[in-house]
Amino acid sequence: MARIGIAADHGGFRLKEEISAKLQSAGHVVVDFGASGLQETDDYPDFVVPLAQAVASGEVERGIAICGSGVGACIAANKIPQVRAALIHDAFSAHQGVEDDNMNLICLGGRVVGPSLAWELIQGFLDAQFTAADRHKRRLAKISALER
Repeated sequence: MARIGIAADHGGFRLKEEISAKLQSAGHVVVDFGASGLQETDDYPDFVVPLAQAVASGEVERGIAICGSGVGACIAANKIPQVRAALIHDAFSAHQGVEDDNMNLICLGGRVVGPSLAWELIQGFLDAQFTAADRHKRRLAKISALER
């Protein structure tokens, strides 16, 4: 099982709590970057950026970020070098993003996907492995060059 980081603002708080419990039940170690309570005035960067930094440093193997739509969380996470975050709403992209693009942080919309779909997407994300095909490594090297 993996060490998984998770973060959410008020828009994703309830979904974060449900997903955290399911991850723990599945045997994963869950590192919660907040929010620790439902507060309507909180801001997703306060939770997503520390999560993304933990993904980049290897403190956690993969990350899950949730805000109302998932868009803001995705934008914030991708500001951290070595983070490859994507907003995911379908099962194909959940695993393909890892397999081809080495996605290491999934972003979800707490007001867009329900708990059942979110769990399915997260399972696909966590079960997938980067293929390390030459074409994928070449593309990722071009993206990494942008971060320098």
